[in-house]
Amino acid sequence: MNKKTGWRISVSALALCGLLLTAACNKKENTEQSSNTMSQPAATAPAATPIDPATVATVNGTVKFDGTAPKQAKIDMSQDPACKGMNEAENVVVDGGDLANVFVYVKDGLGSRTFDVPAIPVVLDQSGCKYHPHVLGVMAGQTVQIKNDDQTTHNIHPTPKDNREWNESQPPSSPAIEKNFAREEIMLPVKCNQHPWMKMYINVVKNPFYAVTDKSGKYEIKGLPPGDYTIAFVQEKLGEQDQKVTVGPKETKTVDQSFKAGGE
Repeated sequence: MNKKTGWRISVSALALCGLLLTAACNKKENTEQSSNTMSQPAATAPAATPIDPATVATVNGTVKFDGTAPKQAKIDMSQDPACKGMNEAENVVVDGGDLANVFVYVKDGLGSRTFDVPAIPVVLDQSGCKYHPHVLGVMAGQTVQIKNDDQTTHNIHPTPKDNREWNESQPPSSPAIEKNFAREEIMLPVKCNQHPWMKMYINVVKNPFYAVTDKSGKYEIKGLPPGDYTIAFVQEKLGEQDQKVTVGPKETKTVDQSFKAGGE
Protein backbone atom coordinates (compact mmCIF):
# COMPACT_ATOMS: atom_id res chain seq x y z
CA MET A 1 0.00 0.00 0.00
CA ASN A 2 1.44 3.39 -0.96
CA LYS A 3 1.36 6.48 1.30
CA LYS A 4 -1.48 8.13 -0.66
CA THR A 5 -3.78 5.15 -0.34
CA GLY A 6 -2.96 4.79 3.39
CA TRP A 7 -3.77 8.46 3.98
CA ARG A 8 -7.20 8.04 2.33
CA ILE A 9 -8.00 5.03 4.51
CA SER A 10 -6.98 6.92 7.67
CA VAL A 11 -9.24 9.89 6.81
CA SER A 12 -12.18 7.56 6.11
CA ALA A 13 -11.62 5.75 9.42
CA LEU A 14 -11.51 9.04 11.30
CA ALA A 15 -14.74 10.20 9.63
CA LEU A 16 -16.47 6.91 10.50
CA CYS A 17 -15.34 7.21 14.13
CA GLY A 18 -16.68 10.77 14.25
CA LEU A 19 -20.09 9.68 12.95
CA LEU A 20 -20.29 6.82 15.46
CA LEU A 21 -19.31 9.14 18.32
CA THR A 22 -21.91 11.75 17.29
CA ALA A 23 -24.66 9.10 17.10
CA ALA A 24 -23.72 7.77 20.53
CA CYS A 25 -23.84 11.27 22.03
CA ASN A 26 -27.20 12.01 20.43
CA LYS A 27 -28.60 8.72 21.72
CA LYS A 28 -27.37 9.49 25.25
CA GLU A 29 -28.80 13.00 25.11
CA ASN A 30 -32.18 11.74 23.86
CA THR A 31 -32.21 9.06 26.55
CA GLU A 32 -31.46 11.63 29.27
CA GLN A 33 -34.14 14.00 27.97
CA SER A 34 -36.66 11.16 27.87
CA SER A 35 -35.68 10.11 31.38
CA ASN A 36 -35.99 13.67 32.68
CA THR A 37 -39.37 14.11 31.02
CA MET A 38 -40.69 10.88 32.50
CA SER A 39 -39.42 11.76 35.96
CA GLN A 40 -41.27 15.11 36.06
CA PRO A 41 -44.84 14.65 37.37
CA ALA A 42 -47.78 16.22 35.58
CA ALA A 43 -48.97 19.56 36.97
CA THR A 44 -51.66 19.04 39.60
CA ALA A 45 -53.58 21.22 42.02
CA PRO A 46 -51.61 21.97 45.19
CA ALA A 47 -52.34 19.64 48.09
CA ALA A 48 -54.59 21.02 50.79
CA THR A 49 -52.75 22.41 53.81
CA PRO A 50 -53.29 20.04 56.76
CA ILE A 51 -55.28 21.35 59.73
CA ASP A 52 -55.00 19.64 63.10
CA PRO A 53 -58.63 18.81 64.03
CA ALA A 54 -57.67 18.76 67.71
CA THR A 55 -56.93 22.51 67.65
CA VAL A 56 -59.67 23.99 65.46
CA ALA A 57 -61.71 26.96 66.64
CA THR A 58 -65.21 28.33 66.02
CA VAL A 59 -66.46 31.85 65.34
CA ASN A 60 -70.16 32.57 65.73
CA GLY A 61 -72.47 35.48 66.41
CA THR A 62 -75.54 37.49 65.47
CA VAL A 63 -75.97 40.24 62.90
CA LYS A 64 -78.42 43.03 63.75
CA PHE A 65 -80.09 45.89 61.89
CA ASP A 66 -79.78 49.14 63.82
CA GLY A 67 -82.83 51.33 63.31
CA THR A 68 -86.28 50.98 61.80
CA ALA A 69 -86.45 48.08 59.39
CA PRO A 70 -87.36 49.05 55.83
CA LYS A 71 -90.74 47.89 54.60
CA GLN A 72 -90.41 45.09 52.09
CA ALA A 73 -91.77 45.89 48.63
CA LYS A 74 -94.59 43.72 47.32
CA ILE A 75 -94.04 41.94 44.02
CA ASP A 76 -96.89 41.09 41.67
CA MET A 77 -96.21 37.71 40.04
CA SER A 78 -99.51 37.45 38.15
CA GLN A 79 -97.86 37.89 34.75
CA ASP A 80 -97.12 34.14 34.85
CA PRO A 81 -100.09 31.90 35.84
CA ALA A 82 -97.61 29.35 37.26
CA CYS A 83 -96.35 31.97 39.73
CA LYS A 84 -99.21 32.33 42.20
CA GLY A 85 -100.01 35.27 44.46
CA MET A 86 -97.81 38.04 45.70
CA ASN A 87 -94.16 37.95 46.65
CA GLU A 88 -91.90 40.14 48.78
CA ALA A 89 -88.51 41.57 47.92
CA GLU A 90 -85.65 40.02 49.89
CA ASN A 91 -83.03 42.75 49.68
CA VAL A 92 -83.15 43.63 53.42
CA VAL A 93 -84.86 40.99 55.58
CA VAL A 94 -85.19 42.03 59.24
CA ASP A 95 -87.12 40.23 61.98
CA GLY A 96 -87.05 41.77 65.45
CA GLY A 97 -83.81 43.54 64.65
CA ASP A 98 -82.12 40.38 63.36
CA LEU A 99 -80.71 40.64 59.84
CA ALA A 100 -80.91 37.64 57.52
CA ASN A 101 -79.00 36.87 54.32
CA VAL A 102 -75.69 38.42 55.38
CA PHE A 103 -72.70 36.59 53.91
CA VAL A 104 -69.98 36.11 56.54
CA TYR A 105 -66.54 34.81 55.58
CA VAL A 106 -62.85 34.79 56.48
CA LYS A 107 -61.50 37.53 54.25
CA ASP A 108 -57.88 37.54 55.43
CA GLY A 109 -55.54 35.62 57.71
CA LEU A 110 -55.25 32.23 56.04
CA GLY A 111 -52.06 33.19 54.20
CA SER A 112 -50.98 30.69 51.53
CA ARG A 113 -53.12 27.85 52.83
CA THR A 114 -54.90 25.80 50.19
CA PHE A 115 -58.12 23.82 50.56
CA ASP A 116 -59.71 20.91 48.72
CA VAL A 117 -62.72 21.80 46.60
CA PRO A 118 -65.74 19.92 48.02
CA ALA A 119 -67.00 17.10 45.81
CA ILE A 120 -70.57 17.61 47.03
CA PRO A 121 -72.42 20.31 45.05
CA VAL A 122 -74.35 23.16 46.59
CA VAL A 123 -77.98 23.38 45.49
CA LEU A 124 -79.81 26.41 44.15
CA ASP A 125 -83.54 25.72 43.81
CA GLN A 126 -86.31 27.59 42.01
CA SER A 127 -89.66 27.16 43.69
CA GLY A 128 -92.66 29.46 43.88
CA CYS A 129 -90.89 31.63 41.32
CA LYS A 130 -88.22 32.50 43.88
CA TYR A 131 -84.61 31.46 44.29
CA HIS A 132 -83.81 29.34 47.34
CA PRO A 133 -81.59 30.36 49.02
CA HIS A 134 -81.46 34.09 48.35
CA VAL A 135 -77.76 34.20 49.31
CA LEU A 136 -75.46 31.28 48.62
CA GLY A 137 -71.83 30.51 49.42
CA VAL A 138 -69.61 28.22 47.35
CA MET A 139 -65.90 27.53 46.94
CA ALA A 140 -64.20 28.38 43.66
CA GLY A 141 -64.49 25.36 41.37
CA GLN A 142 -67.25 23.70 43.40
CA THR A 143 -70.34 22.57 41.48
CA VAL A 144 -73.54 24.58 41.81
CA GLN A 145 -76.55 22.39 41.02
CA ILE A 146 -79.52 24.45 39.82
CA LYS A 147 -82.99 22.88 40.00
CA ASN A 148 -86.39 23.97 38.71
CA ASP A 149 -89.36 22.81 40.82
CA ASP A 150 -91.82 25.19 39.14
CA GLN A 151 -94.22 24.40 36.31
CA THR A 152 -92.82 27.22 34.24
CA THR A 153 -89.61 27.90 32.37
CA HIS A 154 -86.89 29.86 34.13
CA ASN A 155 -83.90 31.58 32.58
CA ILE A 156 -80.89 31.60 34.92
CA HIS A 157 -78.53 34.48 34.19
CA PRO A 158 -75.53 35.27 36.44
CA THR A 159 -73.96 38.68 35.71
CA PRO A 160 -70.47 38.48 37.26
CA LYS A 161 -67.59 40.94 37.13
CA ASP A 162 -64.74 38.44 37.48
CA ASN A 163 -66.25 35.15 36.26
CA ARG A 164 -67.72 33.95 32.99
CA GLU A 165 -71.24 35.19 32.27
CA TRP A 166 -73.83 32.70 31.03
CA ASN A 167 -77.55 32.63 30.38
CA GLU A 168 -79.40 29.32 30.23
CA SER A 169 -83.06 28.36 29.95
CA GLN A 170 -84.49 25.60 32.18
CA PRO A 171 -87.97 24.21 31.36
CA PRO A 172 -90.15 22.45 33.96
CA SER A 173 -89.06 18.93 34.98
CA SER A 174 -85.76 19.29 33.13
CA PRO A 175 -82.48 17.93 34.57
CA ALA A 176 -80.51 20.08 36.97
CA ILE A 177 -78.04 22.52 35.45
CA GLU A 178 -74.52 22.15 36.85
CA LYS A 179 -72.08 25.06 36.77
CA ASN A 180 -69.05 26.30 38.68
CA PHE A 181 -67.23 29.60 39.12
CA ALA A 182 -63.45 29.71 38.80
CA ARG A 183 -62.65 33.00 40.54
CA GLU A 184 -63.40 34.51 43.91
CA GLU A 185 -66.27 37.00 43.73
CA ILE A 186 -68.52 38.35 46.48
CA MET A 187 -72.22 39.10 45.90
CA LEU A 188 -72.30 37.85 42.31
CA PRO A 189 -75.81 38.75 41.05
CA VAL A 190 -78.09 36.12 39.51
CA LYS A 191 -81.40 36.94 37.84
CA CYS A 192 -84.12 35.23 35.80
CA ASN A 193 -84.82 36.80 32.43
CA GLN A 194 -88.33 35.29 32.41
CA HIS A 195 -89.29 36.67 35.82
CA PRO A 196 -87.57 40.00 36.55
CA TRP A 197 -88.34 39.91 40.29
CA MET A 198 -86.29 36.73 40.74
CA LYS A 199 -82.87 37.73 42.08
CA MET A 200 -80.22 36.14 44.31
CA TYR A 201 -76.50 36.32 45.04
CA ILE A 202 -73.72 33.72 44.85
CA ASN A 203 -70.54 34.28 46.87
CA VAL A 204 -67.46 32.50 45.51
CA VAL A 205 -64.57 32.15 47.97
CA LYS A 206 -61.23 30.31 48.12
CA ASN A 207 -61.73 28.77 51.56
CA PRO A 208 -64.46 26.78 53.33
CA PHE A 209 -64.84 29.25 56.21
CA TYR A 210 -68.08 31.07 55.43
CA ALA A 211 -71.73 31.19 56.47
CA VAL A 212 -75.00 33.00 55.73
CA THR A 213 -77.07 34.47 58.54
CA ASP A 214 -80.45 32.81 59.07
CA LYS A 215 -83.77 34.51 59.93
CA SER A 216 -82.58 35.05 63.49
CA GLY A 217 -79.41 36.77 62.23
CA LYS A 218 -77.18 33.96 63.47
CA TYR A 219 -74.13 32.42 61.79
CA GLU A 220 -71.40 29.94 62.68
CA ILE A 221 -68.01 29.20 61.12
CA LYS A 222 -66.35 26.00 62.34
CA GLY A 223 -63.00 24.30 61.82
CA LEU A 224 -60.75 27.39 61.80
CA PRO A 225 -57.08 26.83 62.56
CA PRO A 226 -55.87 29.08 65.41
CA GLY A 227 -54.78 32.50 64.18
CA ASP A 228 -55.55 36.16 63.49
CA TYR A 229 -58.32 36.81 60.97
CA THR A 230 -60.41 39.46 59.28
CA ILE A 231 -64.06 38.48 59.24
CA ALA A 232 -66.17 40.21 56.56
CA PHE A 233 -69.93 40.74 56.84
CA VAL A 234 -71.49 41.56 53.46
CA GLN A 235 -75.11 42.59 52.77
CA GLU A 236 -76.36 43.20 49.25
CA LYS A 237 -77.78 46.68 49.97
CA LEU A 238 -75.99 47.74 53.15
CA GLY A 239 -72.42 47.03 52.07
CA GLU A 240 -69.55 45.42 53.99
CA GLN A 241 -68.38 45.57 57.60
CA ASP A 242 -65.09 43.97 58.72
CA GLN A 243 -63.87 42.85 62.14
CA LYS A 244 -60.51 41.55 63.38
CA VAL A 245 -60.58 38.43 65.52
CA THR A 246 -57.96 36.19 67.13
CA VAL A 247 -58.84 32.59 67.98
CA GLY A 248 -56.76 30.16 69.98
CA PRO A 249 -56.78 26.35 69.90
CA LYS A 250 -60.26 24.90 70.55
CA GLU A 251 -61.62 28.38 71.26
CA THR A 252 -65.16 29.49 70.48
CA LYS A 253 -65.40 33.24 70.00
CA THR A 254 -68.54 35.33 69.53
CA VAL A 255 -68.30 38.13 66.97
CA ASP A 256 -71.50 40.15 66.56
CA GLN A 257 -72.08 42.83 63.94
CA SER A 258 -74.70 45.47 63.16
CA PHE A 259 -75.73 47.40 60.07
CA LYS A 260 -77.53 50.70 59.67
CA ALA A 261 -79.53 51.94 56.72
CA GLY A 262 -77.11 53.22 54.09
CA GLY A 263 -74.39 50.77 55.09
CA GLU A 264 -73.10 52.79 58.06
